[in-house]
Amino acid sequence: MIRFLLVLVMLAATAGAVVAYGDPDQIARASHKVSHMFGGQTAAPAPAVQIQRGQGGEFALRAKINGVATPMVIDTGATSVVLTWETAKAIGLPLEMLEYDVDLETAGGHTKAARLTIDRLAVGHLVEKSVPALVVPRGLMKTNLLGMSFLDRLESWGVRSDTLMLTGYPELQSSHRRPRMAVD
Repeated sequence: MIRFLLVLVMLAATAGAVVAYGDPDQIARASHKVSHMFGGQTAAPAPAVQIQRGQGGEFALRAKINGVATPMVIDTGATSVVLTWETAKAIGLPLEMLEYDVDLETAGGHTKAARLTIDRLAVGHLVEKSVPALVVPRGLMKTNLLGMSFLDRLESWGVRSDTLMLTGYPELQSSHRRPRMAVD
């Protein structure tokens, strides 16, 4: 009961700091104390990636799909991640098992695509698992698209000047254990 009251006091103090001072550092310290009280967990900084606009106006990057590096272009108009047949083959996806039964409009016109799930899609330190994606038939597209089925999983994304910022969610880490090391 005392711990519960102490947490309420800390939350009230944090809210007071927000209203009275708006000091981001003080708010962060108070938030850290409250999260520490709830099981000794702290939030690691949120992973973020910055991508510069290319000369053609696009935001191009190299992602890792199931550990294989592949070029992609950010496409907020694409509801899904879309892979070329050639990329899907290069990363070892089961192309012989795909059914091309999804209607898809591309810059080149109407086509059919096949649904699949990417086990692991990484853009820098941003890693998402079980990402829905589409594959188009051989030769129909030249570029892989990083669409909304990936972007919707992020905490935020946005463009400022000629830089696209992708920000993931902070990962909670127990203060009683050493932080995990990511291995790519």
